[in-house]
This record gives sequence, C-alpha cells and structure tokens, in this order.
Amino acid sequence: MAQLVVSELVTNAHKYAPGPILLTLILDSEFLEVAVWDSDPVLPEASTVDPLRVGRQGLEIVQAVAHDLTVRPEPVGKCVTARIRV
Repeated sequence: MAQLVVSELVTNAHKYAPGPILLTLILDSEFLEVAVWDSDPVLPEASTVDPLRVGRQGLEIVQAVAHDLTVRPEPVGKCVTARIRV
C-alpha cells in the first residue's frame, strides 16, 4: 500500500506541478505518513466515480487505501498527506 500511495502522490505532483517536489515519510508504531509537497497552489479534488474514465483516479485510489488523506495549502504550493495504518 505504501508504494502505491507514494507512486500516486508523486506522479500527480510531477504531472501537474511545475518545479520541485518534496516527499516526506514518517513512520511510527501505528501509521506511515506520506506527505508530498509541490509548488502548484491548486488543491486537488477527487473526481466522482466514472467507470468509463481512463486515468485521473490517483486521488481516489489513495483515499480508498489510506486511513486518512489531507490536502492543505502552503505559503508556496500545497501539501498532500496520506496516513496508512501499518
């Protein structure tokens, strides 16, 4: 699950944000926290379910497998954080 979440969040940041990306992983006894910062100020939103849509399902996948998902604006860009129960 961790590889999937990292892959989806980093891919989204790389695809939609200009400039650098910062990946932070924090592990404690209960959760792995995966945080991805990028320079794009636009906050992502999960799309409605559409079985005919090809692609653009990364955020929905992360929401489905993560314990929780937060998106917060930063002074520059945004940070998307998913916590996965270990």
